[in-house]
Amino acid sequence: MTHYLESVVDIARQAGDLLKEKFNEPHTIEYKGLINLVTEADHASEERIISKIRETYPDHDILTEESKGIATGAVFRWIIDPLDGTTNYAHGYPVFCVSVALERKGEICFGAVYNPMLNEMFFAEKGAGAFLNGKRIRVSDTEDLTKSLLATGFPYDVRDSRENNLDHFNRMAVNAQAIRRAGAAALDMAYVAAGRFDGFWELKLMPWDTAAAWLLVEEAGGCVTDLSGSPFFLDAPHVLASNGIIHRDMVDILMKSRDGA
Repeated sequence: MTHYLESVVDIARQAGDLLKEKFNEPHTIEYKGLINLVTEADHASEERIISKIRETYPDHDILTEESKGIATGAVFRWIIDPLDGTTNYAHGYPVFCVSVALERKGEICFGAVYNPMLNEMFFAEKGAGAFLNGKRIRVSDTEDLTKSLLATGFPYDVRDSRENNLDHFNRMAVNAQAIRRAGAAALDMAYVAAGRFDGFWELKLMPWDTAAAWLLVEEAGGCVTDLSGSPFFLDAPHVLASNGIIHRDMVDILMKSRDGA
């Protein structure tokens, strides 16, 4: 494990363990939108992560969800979600994670997604594979969409926007074995990498939601694109991740529901 990957894993673990310690405490909740919230735990986790990065790599840039971050045009950029699954966390539902990725010259090279409640550390290095607690992981070998367990989520503007994933969900629900909606996109994608889910899609995500998990899926042998099957890029608003085998079938269904077919 390179020192960069060690740092990514260590930083994700420190932040996740902090979240676990605070999990059963009363939370201060603020609203960024009608159903988009943030807690004091998000801020505490983010402060821990940024402090550690600045201490170890003071010349690196940082992109994060809850604050302005640092943008100087450095070769390295950290992309972090200090608490993915804030709504779950605020309600005492123990499904959430920390996502930490390190990008070099525009390419995600290292990533970790940490679920502190289960002590599960998913991590990957570009070209070196994906791992869960040190054991190599692979995507599933499910070939038939009708036998696939999928995951998805809904955007924060689900009440106001017509592009809210309900049409995709309705069509996919009658073509897959089952769909889960757990509320933590990075963790859902990590589960695709580990073969627990066969596929995942979601609309209107941000770079910190997908950066580390994108690397995990690809290093585990899976496929990540946009909903139409075109190459994924960090600022793409929509993402489709799968074991690769059912990918084309998922694209076909998503495009049909989008077109109203």
